[in-house]
Parts: sequence; structure tokens; C-alpha cells
Amino acid sequence: MYFLSKELLFPPVSLTNEEGILAIGGDLSPERLLLAYNSGIFPWFEKDDPILWWSPNPRMVLFLDELVVSKSMRKILNRNIFTVTFNENFREVISNCQKIKRQGQNGTWITNNMIEAYCKLNELGIAKSVEVWQNDQLVGGLYGIDLGHIFCGESMFSTVSNASKAAFISLVKELKNNNYQLLDCQVYNEHLESLGCREIGRTEFMKLLKK
Repeated sequence: MYFLSKELLFPPVSLTNEEGILAIGGDLSPERLLLAYNSGIFPWFEKDDPILWWSPNPRMVLFLDELVVSKSMRKILNRNIFTVTFNENFREVISNCQKIKRQGQNGTWITNNMIEAYCKLNELGIAKSVEVWQNDQLVGGLYGIDLGHIFCGESMFSTVSNASKAAFISLVKELKNNNYQLLDCQVYNEHLESLGCREIGRTEFMKLLKK
């Protein structure tokens, strides 16, 4: 594992260990975060722990044409029970993602410092959000890093059924309309798989990232 200094660099992702951890330490400055995402690396750590930088192999991604929308979800979307907006309330979305309890996790990896770091990226137009509203209440959403041809999804939340799915599906449609290549979902989970996401090798992911 590589220990980062104040110098703005990361080691090659080929040095990542079997767990997917590449480096430890450093900071959450906008410059370092942008370098990380452009290098196929992202931060993921718990409160009071040092910053850990990851580049997992395999990588969970969605090729946009492979999005799966179930018949029941299509019916929900056709009923127009949700209103979806883009990048209108980033801080509220990431704050809600912090609060959501997740199965198998003791706490949140979205620390207060991370919220402030990503809000700075949002101000710079790099981090973006999707908001899902119902009766003028924010009931779901997601946020991530926009690299221009790949969107790196970070986290989703939902306070009512299917709101996070509505955010995800709306994001994919928006990305397709703007000729994006890929939605990076980082690591496997069953929910993402049900939406059409699949794992690819890190080498393939890095080739797509560098295009």
C-alpha cells in the first residue's frame, strides 16, 4: 500500500492490493479528487479512519444501452408520481446519502469533511446531483463526479419506494442524450446488477476512462 505525501500524485493502479486499496493518506482537495477520478481511483473510508484510495478489480459499470427498467418501474415512471431535477440541490442530496442506513454497514463513509469536499467540487461544476421530488419534498437522489464522457456514481438515497431508481434511470437517459460512454458504479451490489450494471476488468475500465 502506498502512503501519500503532500505531493499531488498517485501510484499506478496496477499496484492496488487484492482488496482494491491503492493508497492511504493525502487529502480531499479538489485537485487531488479530480486527479483520482481521472486515474480510476476514488476515496472510501469510515469516520475517524485515514483516507483510503481504491481502484477495485473488477469494476462495476453500466454500459448505457444495457440499462434494465422493469415493467413495474416503467408503470411507476409513466404515472409521473416523481419530478426529477438535475443539480439543483447538491448539498441536500449528499447530506441525505450520509443519513441513510445501509445493510452491512455500521456507519456512513460520507463524513462531514467529505461532504464539504464534494460540495466544493459541485461549485466547480465537477460533482453533480440528481434530485427526485414528490409533492415538493425531496424523496430520493444520487450524486457523482462528471468527467465529461464518464459519470462516476458515488451514492444514492431514497425515502420512498423507487425514488432512487427513478434518479438512476433519469441520469442514464440524460447521459445517453449527451453521448456519454459509461456510468461507473465502482463495486458490485445486487441492486445495481438488477438495473443492468455488470463487472468488467480494471484494465478495460482504464482504457475506457482514457478515451
